Amino acid sequence: MNEIEVRVSDPGTLDNPPFVLSASALDRLRRAKADSTLRAYRGDLRRFLVWVGARKMISADLTPIDRGPIDDALNAAAFAALLERYGQLHAVATEYVNHLADAGKAPSTIDRALSALAVAHRSAGAGRLATDAARAVLRTHRRDSADAGRKVRKAKPLVVTNLRAMVDTLDTNKLAGIRDRAVLVVGFALGARRSEIAALDIEDLDFNNDGVEVLIRRSKTDQDAAGRKVHLPYGTNAVTCPVRTLRAWLAELEEHGVTSGALFRRIDKHSQLGRAPHGRGSADGRITGQAVDIIIKRTALAAGLDAASAYSGHSLRRGFATEARRAGHDQIRIGRHGGWKDGSPTLAGYMEDVDRVTSNALTGVGL
Repeated sequence: MNEIEVRVSDPGTLDNPPFVLSASALDRLRRAKADSTLRAYRGDLRRFLVWVGARKMISADLTPIDRGPIDDALNAAAFAALLERYGQLHAVATEYVNHLADAGKAPSTIDRALSALAVAHRSAGAGRLATDAARAVLRTHRRDSADAGRKVRKAKPLVVTNLRAMVDTLDTNKLAGIRDRAVLVVGFALGARRSEIAALDIEDLDFNNDGVEVLIRRSKTDQDAAGRKVHLPYGTNAVTCPVRTLRAWLAELEEHGVTSGALFRRIDKHSQLGRAPHGRGSADGRITGQAVDIIIKRTALAAGLDAASAYSGHSLRRGFATEARRAGHDQIRIGRHGGWKDGSPTLAGYMEDVDRVTSNALTGVGL
């Protein structure tokens, strides 16, 4: 799954050998998809192969284990054996989608699993995976889920009043408290994805008289890394002002001798900047998107918020969109600030959640 096979139409001859891509070109091809997407696809492929093995469609020695580290070589061998036996996996993919539907998996989970199979199928040289039948099964599952009253799970929006309550629980006499405040406030102010928050570098900040310009170098919807600049003005409340909280965190980093590189970093049990236990994580100590999620959940629980466990890394992003809409800003301006594509159906859904209350069609009709 982490390899991309490159084929040429002319295999070459003795006089004209085939053109071979360089190691650097192959490396860039392998990294064309986001790391988070590749990790998810690897897990999806293993779960598919475990299901295949349970149905004895491949031999037991090729069936991956369903826990622990993923063995990419074993997965590749198992997938190759499956292709050798069945040629193409159109019907197998349809039955697998049906299996996931029977197991009650969310339609979004099934959709990603099908995408992972399509990528694996193409990468293994088996051509395009025909998914029409599989997607028809998935559509039926979506309708069945809706009829059964199953709701699409969305991150709970983290609105300003709750953000202030969460920030108030932090001990800003400690390094972690100053960092976590900046993570929460800046993440909200940017309307950022958790991966974008974790990826920020000190060099991405450009302070000026009006606030700070933040460069988002790349994102989920900007895989070509065109980048976008987001202006953060001064806030009216000192503890939730993105400019002041950033400056406070940068001052702490400077005291620890850090003036470049990762903006938000791990803090160990001794309140020192450092790497994760056992040397895991990036060498510069950068926090992960998962760490952003943990900070949000932990602080929401500390603030005693209702349904605190429903908050996640996406809550800052959805909360920004919610509050910006309530403040009267239009969808295009909100979308470009937060990095949604123009016409994003996800953002449109967030806008509708606000508009059906603030601009309800029954308002003023005289009922």
